[in-house]
Amino acid sequence: MSRFSVLLQDKAAGETSFRSLGRVKRDFKGSKVGHAGTLDRFATGLMLVLTGEATRLNPLFSGMDKSYRATICFGSETDTLDPEGSVVATAPIPSEETVRSVVSSFVKRQLQTPPIYSAIHVDGKRAYREAIKGRNIEMPEREITVYSASLESYDDGLAVVSFSVSKGTYIRSLARDIGLKCDSRAHLVQLDRFELGPYTRDDIGRSTEELLLKLSLPRMDFSSAYRKALVNGFLDYDGILSDSSIESGYRMLYIDDVFTGIIQKESGRYSIVALISREEI
Repeated sequence: MSRFSVLLQDKAAGETSFRSLGRVKRDFKGSKVGHAGTLDRFATGLMLVLTGEATRLNPLFSGMDKSYRATICFGSETDTLDPEGSVVATAPIPSEETVRSVVSSFVKRQLQTPPIYSAIHVDGKRAYREAIKGRNIEMPEREITVYSASLESYDDGLAVVSFSVSKGTYIRSLARDIGLKCDSRAHLVQLDRFELGPYTRDDIGRSTEELLLKLSLPRMDFSSAYRKALVNGFLDYDGILSDSSIESGYRMLYIDDVFTGIIQKESGRYSIVALISREEI
């Protein structure tokens, strides 16, 4: 039986995002398992794990803003922009005053060049695979927004910086670019994602329904008389739904006050996105 669930977990350093799903795959054997938002192997922090039909909700989570605490090492840049790479450039270590000023200057909407060691597709191929082969790759710029950037500490070339950023932002690239703007070079040595959309570590262990409620999605209620129709994917637009809003988007589905799944409204029409269990409804 495929089980619908949304889980929040804290990834440890030294494991890939894919490998961190191992325990969930064992606990939810027979269900599809995926995650919304990759973390680099050296990084730690919050990851949303989706199982069963909840994997269809990836678009709901993938656009979330994120907050990180990054430790940036000035004076050297690595090819991967993280501690696992090889040093490709060195430069003098900047002063704390310079670092503080430059960090604050990155709070804005801007174009960012992602790292070549990333999973982004370039000409139909994963960039990191081409980089490993030693091929020259021109990474396309993307628009990002840094909502906040705060220097928490600076000691002997190591800066701890907290960032709040939009979807698609690479903190490794921010470290590189901050280093260059300081007339230095830099790479990440630690990275922790401590906020993911509305979620913090305090939300680890909460139920699927509790996690979804934090998204403040509109609620749609049905009576048990429509149970079979809903499982089969049919919605009676004339009688079942009382939502008169014109807004599109996701809604939480309840049958007799029991959370049952997620539906979506697009162009005035509703469709079922994911049900907690078609066998049990």
